[in-house]
Amino acid sequence: MNDELRSILLGTAGLWIAVVAALFLTLARGGVGASGERLRAAVRLAIVAVLVQAAHFAEELATGFHRRFPDLLGLAPWPVGFFVSFNLFWLVIWGLSIRGLAPRRRAALFLLWFLGVASVANGLAHPLLSLGTGGYFPGLVSSPFVGAAGVLLLRHLSRLTSPLGRY
Repeated sequence: MNDELRSILLGTAGLWIAVVAALFLTLARGGVGASGERLRAAVRLAIVAVLVQAAHFAEELATGFHRRFPDLLGLAPWPVGFFVSFNLFWLVIWGLSIRGLAPRRRAALFLLWFLGVASVANGLAHPLLSLGTGGYFPGLVSSPFVGAAGVLLLRHLSRLTSPLGRY
Protein backbone atom coordinates (compact mmCIF):
# COMPACT_ATOMS: atom_id res chain seq x y z
CA MET A 1 0.00 0.00 0.00
CA ASN A 2 1.44 3.37 -0.93
CA ASP A 3 1.97 6.10 1.68
CA GLU A 4 -0.81 8.33 0.35
CA LEU A 5 -3.49 5.63 0.54
CA ARG A 6 -2.24 4.49 3.95
CA SER A 7 -2.45 8.09 5.18
CA ILE A 8 -6.00 8.52 3.89
CA LEU A 9 -7.23 5.24 5.39
CA LEU A 10 -5.58 5.69 8.77
CA GLY A 11 -6.18 9.43 8.99
CA THR A 12 -9.92 9.09 8.43
CA ALA A 13 -10.36 5.92 10.49
CA GLY A 14 -11.70 7.86 13.47
CA LEU A 15 -14.81 8.68 11.46
CA TRP A 16 -15.85 5.03 11.78
CA ILE A 17 -16.60 5.72 15.44
CA ALA A 18 -19.07 8.39 14.35
CA VAL A 19 -20.55 6.00 11.75
CA VAL A 20 -21.09 3.30 14.39
CA ALA A 21 -22.63 5.82 16.80
CA ALA A 22 -24.94 7.10 14.04
CA LEU A 23 -25.97 3.55 13.14
CA PHE A 24 -26.70 2.79 16.79
CA LEU A 25 -28.77 5.97 17.16
CA THR A 26 -30.65 5.25 13.92
CA LEU A 27 -31.58 1.76 15.07
CA ALA A 28 -32.18 2.56 18.73
CA ARG A 29 -34.20 5.72 18.20
CA GLY A 30 -36.38 4.58 15.33
CA GLY A 31 -37.92 6.67 12.59
CA VAL A 32 -39.29 10.20 12.57
CA GLY A 33 -42.42 10.30 14.67
CA ALA A 34 -42.84 14.02 15.10
CA SER A 35 -44.19 16.40 12.51
CA GLY A 36 -45.10 20.04 12.16
CA GLU A 37 -42.93 22.61 13.89
CA ARG A 38 -40.55 20.03 15.41
CA LEU A 39 -39.79 18.64 11.98
CA ARG A 40 -39.38 22.10 10.43
CA ALA A 41 -37.05 23.15 13.27
CA ALA A 42 -34.91 20.06 12.75
CA VAL A 43 -34.71 20.75 9.01
CA ARG A 44 -33.66 24.36 9.66
CA LEU A 45 -31.04 23.26 12.16
CA ALA A 46 -29.70 20.58 9.81
CA ILE A 47 -29.28 23.25 7.12
CA VAL A 48 -27.38 25.43 9.58
CA ALA A 49 -25.20 22.46 10.61
CA VAL A 50 -24.28 21.75 6.98
CA LEU A 51 -23.50 25.43 6.34
CA VAL A 52 -21.34 25.66 9.47
CA GLN A 53 -19.58 22.44 8.43
CA ALA A 54 -18.93 24.01 5.00
CA ALA A 55 -17.35 27.06 6.66
CA HIS A 56 -15.28 24.73 8.85
CA PHE A 57 -14.07 22.86 5.79
CA ALA A 58 -13.11 26.17 4.15
CA GLU A 59 -11.06 27.11 7.23
CA GLU A 60 -9.38 23.69 7.27
CA LEU A 61 -8.54 23.93 3.56
CA ALA A 62 -7.20 27.47 3.82
CA THR A 63 -5.01 26.65 6.82
CA GLY A 64 -3.61 23.28 5.72
CA PHE A 65 -5.47 20.68 7.78
CA HIS A 66 -4.82 18.16 5.00
CA ARG A 67 -1.09 18.51 5.69
CA ARG A 68 -0.97 19.16 9.44
CA PHE A 69 -3.32 16.43 10.68
CA PRO A 70 -1.68 13.52 8.84
CA ASP A 71 1.75 14.87 9.83
CA LEU A 72 0.68 14.85 13.47
CA LEU A 73 -0.08 11.12 13.06
CA GLY A 74 3.24 10.46 11.32
CA LEU A 75 1.49 9.99 7.97
CA ALA A 76 1.96 11.46 4.51
CA PRO A 77 -0.02 14.63 3.69
CA TRP A 78 -3.36 14.09 2.02
CA PRO A 79 -3.58 15.24 -1.59
CA VAL A 80 -5.59 18.46 -1.73
CA GLY A 81 -7.82 16.86 -4.40
CA PHE A 82 -8.75 14.06 -2.02
CA PHE A 83 -9.38 16.46 0.85
CA VAL A 84 -11.62 18.71 -1.24
CA SER A 85 -13.51 15.80 -2.84
CA PHE A 86 -14.00 14.02 0.48
CA ASN A 87 -15.43 17.11 2.17
CA LEU A 88 -17.58 18.18 -0.77
CA PHE A 89 -18.97 14.64 -1.01
CA TRP A 90 -20.14 14.75 2.61
CA LEU A 91 -21.52 18.27 2.33
CA VAL A 92 -23.60 17.21 -0.69
CA ILE A 93 -24.75 13.97 0.98
CA TRP A 94 -25.74 15.81 4.16
CA GLY A 95 -27.49 18.49 2.13
CA LEU A 96 -29.46 15.86 0.22
CA SER A 97 -30.29 13.97 3.40
CA ILE A 98 -32.15 17.02 4.70
CA ARG A 99 -34.65 16.55 1.86
CA GLY A 100 -35.25 13.01 3.13
CA LEU A 101 -36.17 14.16 6.62
CA ALA A 102 -39.63 15.54 5.79
CA PRO A 103 -40.83 12.27 4.18
CA ARG A 104 -39.34 10.48 7.22
CA ARG A 105 -36.70 8.41 5.43
CA ARG A 106 -34.60 6.33 7.80
CA ALA A 107 -31.47 6.68 5.65
CA ALA A 108 -31.74 10.46 6.01
CA LEU A 109 -31.81 10.05 9.77
CA PHE A 110 -28.65 7.92 9.70
CA LEU A 111 -26.80 10.57 7.69
CA LEU A 112 -27.98 13.38 9.95
CA TRP A 113 -27.11 11.44 13.12
CA PHE A 114 -23.66 11.01 11.54
CA LEU A 115 -23.44 14.76 10.87
CA GLY A 116 -24.39 15.49 14.49
CA VAL A 117 -21.92 13.04 16.02
CA ALA A 118 -19.10 14.06 13.66
CA SER A 119 -19.80 17.74 14.38
CA VAL A 120 -19.57 17.23 18.13
CA ALA A 121 -16.33 15.28 17.63
CA ASN A 122 -14.95 18.14 15.50
CA GLY A 123 -15.96 20.64 18.16
CA LEU A 124 -13.93 18.74 20.74
CA ALA A 125 -11.01 17.54 18.61
CA HIS A 126 -9.77 20.85 17.21
CA PRO A 127 -9.31 22.59 20.57
CA LEU A 128 -7.59 19.45 21.88
CA LEU A 129 -5.32 19.36 18.83
CA SER A 130 -4.47 23.02 19.41
CA LEU A 131 -3.67 22.36 23.06
CA GLY A 132 -1.61 19.32 22.10
CA THR A 133 0.42 21.20 19.53
CA GLY A 134 0.77 24.36 21.59
CA GLY A 135 -0.85 26.73 19.11
CA TYR A 136 -3.41 27.18 16.40
CA PHE A 137 -4.44 23.97 14.67
CA PRO A 138 -6.34 24.21 11.36
CA GLY A 139 -10.08 24.36 11.97
CA LEU A 140 -9.88 25.73 15.51
CA VAL A 141 -11.77 28.99 14.93
CA SER A 142 -14.90 27.39 13.46
CA SER A 143 -14.83 24.20 15.56
CA PRO A 144 -16.86 25.57 18.50
CA PHE A 145 -19.65 26.55 16.09
CA VAL A 146 -19.50 23.11 14.45
CA GLY A 147 -19.64 21.43 17.87
CA ALA A 148 -22.56 23.57 19.02
CA ALA A 149 -24.49 22.90 15.80
CA GLY A 150 -23.84 19.18 16.32
CA VAL A 151 -25.15 19.23 19.89
CA LEU A 152 -28.28 21.11 18.82
CA LEU A 153 -28.83 18.79 15.84
CA LEU A 154 -28.52 15.70 18.04
CA ARG A 155 -30.99 17.23 20.48
CA HIS A 156 -33.50 17.98 17.71
CA LEU A 157 -33.11 14.53 16.17
CA SER A 158 -33.74 13.01 19.59
CA ARG A 159 -36.98 15.00 19.83
CA LEU A 160 -38.07 13.78 16.39
CA THR A 161 -37.52 10.13 17.19
CA SER A 162 -38.40 7.85 20.07
CA PRO A 163 -36.48 5.15 21.92
CA LEU A 164 -36.75 1.74 20.28
CA GLY A 165 -38.83 3.19 17.46
CA ARG A 166 -41.90 3.79 19.63
CA TYR A 167 -43.68 7.10 19.76
